[in-house]
Amino acid sequence: MSAFFLLILIGYLLATSASVAHFITQEKNAQQAARALLIGAGVLHTVYFVWRYFAAGHTPLTNNHEAVSFFALAMTWGFLSFRWRYQVKNFGAFVTPLLTGLMLVAFFSSQKIHDLPPALQSKWLPVHASMALMANGFLALAFCGGLMYLIQEKEIKKKRFGLFYSRLPSLDALDNLNHHCLSIGFPLLTMGIITGSLWAKQAWGAYWQWDPKETWSLITWFIYAAILHQRLTVGWRGKRAAIMTIIGFSAALFTLWGVTFLLGGIHSYVG
Repeated sequence: MSAFFLLILIGYLLATSASVAHFITQEKNAQQAARALLIGAGVLHTVYFVWRYFAAGHTPLTNNHEAVSFFALAMTWGFLSFRWRYQVKNFGAFVTPLLTGLMLVAFFSSQKIHDLPPALQSKWLPVHASMALMANGFLALAFCGGLMYLIQEKEIKKKRFGLFYSRLPSLDALDNLNHHCLSIGFPLLTMGIITGSLWAKQAWGAYWQWDPKETWSLITWFIYAAILHQRLTVGWRGKRAAIMTIIGFSAALFTLWGVTFLLGGIHSYVG
C-alpha cells in the first residue's frame, strides 16, 4: 500500500497547489479544484486507514507513520467540516501546506506494520490515541488561523494593503476562527489526557507517572487552558491570543515528536 499512500500524498500536493493558485489569482475554478482534490484525498486517506486497520488487526495509531497520518486525516476532515459550515476566505491556502507537510513526514516514516506491543493491547488505545490526535488536528487549524491573524494585523498596522490584506478575512473573523477551533480542540485534548490517565492506571497501576510525554501533554493543556480562561474572564482576544495559540501548537508538536525522539520515556514506543 506504499504506492497507494503516495497517491494520497500527490492528492494533497495537488490540493495545496490549487489552494495557493486560488490565493494568488482568486480564480473560482482553482478554489473549486482545491476543494474537490482535498475531498478526494481525504476519502482515499480514510480508505487507507481502514485498510491498515484490517491489515494490522488493531487500531493503526502505534507508530510515527500511523500517528502523523491520522493527525493529517483528522485535520483534513476537521477543515472540510468547518469549511462547509463557515466561510473563511483563503483558509485552505494556509491549511493545505501544513497538511502536505504532515503527509510528507508520514510518507518518509517507516510504513511497516508491526505486531502490537503488550503495553498497547488495550481497548483504551483507539479512544486515547484518536482523541489526542483529533485534538492536534483542531489545534493545528487554530495555529493556521493564528498565523493568518498575525499577517493581517501586520498589514493593517503598517497600512500596507497589498497581496495579503485583500485576500485574508477580517481580524474579527480570524479571532472567531481561533476561538471556534480551540473550543473543539481543547475538550478533545482534555479527554485525551483523562483517557490516557485511565489507561495508565490499568497498565501500570498509577494514573500519572510524570513521564516526559505526560508532562509535556500537561504543559500543552495548561497553555490552551490559559488562553481560553483569559478569553472568557478578561476578553483576551486578538494578537495576544494568536501568539499564544502558535506557542501552544508548538508545545503540542514537541509532545508528539520532541518527547518521543529526544526525551524517551515509557511512551517512546509510539515513535
